Amino acid sequence: MASTFIATENPPSVESSSSAVSWGSIIAGAFTASTVSFILILVGSGLGLTMVSPWTNQGASVTTFAISAAIWMIVVQGLASAFGGYMTGRLRTKWVGLHTDETFFRDTAHGFLAWALSTLIVICIATSTLSSAVGTGVQAASNVASGAAMGASAGAASSADEGSGSAATSYFVDSLFRPNDPARLAAPGAEGDAAAAAQASRILIASAAAGEISPADKTYLGQLVAARTGLSEADATARIDAVIAQAQQAKVKAQEAADAARKAGAAFALAAALSLLVGAFLASASAAWGGRLRDK
Repeated sequence: MASTFIATENPPSVESSSSAVSWGSIIAGAFTASTVSFILILVGSGLGLTMVSPWTNQGASVTTFAISAAIWMIVVQGLASAFGGYMTGRLRTKWVGLHTDETFFRDTAHGFLAWALSTLIVICIATSTLSSAVGTGVQAASNVASGAAMGASAGAASSADEGSGSAATSYFVDSLFRPNDPARLAAPGAEGDAAAAAQASRILIASAAAGEISPADKTYLGQLVAARTGLSEADATARIDAVIAQAQQAKVKAQEAADAARKAGAAFALAAALSLLVGAFLASASAAWGGRLRDK
């Protein structure tokens, strides 16, 4: 008995031709999150202005203000992302023939994509605003520089005949041509006053760069101040010590301010990263919740 073979066709494919990504709901959720973010940022700006004051010892401290700003940044990201994710989950089309786990994954992914798109929108708006502000500042600076250049052009010719020593070498040139009697340099008149002030400035600048003033510079500067002011050399030296101490205090304060700015920048970056992580999680979770409500 001859055996017969029945030819069968390949089974039809079960893959859907439509995309698993509902871009319409993602875009709607992203715009919702961006709008809510903008509203909450305005509210936060208004509340922040109520915390600060131009008057001394009034208003919140810098630490309190920074902590409040970090907390509000997390709140903004959380609420805006939750709204956007929920809208994404509710507005997407109902998927049929999918396992519950696959539906949950798609809703979570849609919420994450909506959060990512809204974050890019906010970053683009913030970058545009910052670029506009920087452009305005650059234009103002160029106007000032143009005015300064026009004012300086009148004295450029006379200055060229006097030599063009750089500021770095002026101090050493002064050391070569210091008179034995500083009173000659500190003679009354605008020229003597300017020359004495210029030498004193260069001595202080060089001492600040070196971290201390040399004994020779201190002695010469004391003689110059005494001849210029009529003080005794002891009083002039005491005045120099006071000025150097004030300069050192200003330097320490500037270093402390720079360190505080560095710490504030690091804290802000960490708070911003935390707020973005919170926003991504809430957007994904809200989208899954909204999608489950949509399918009921």
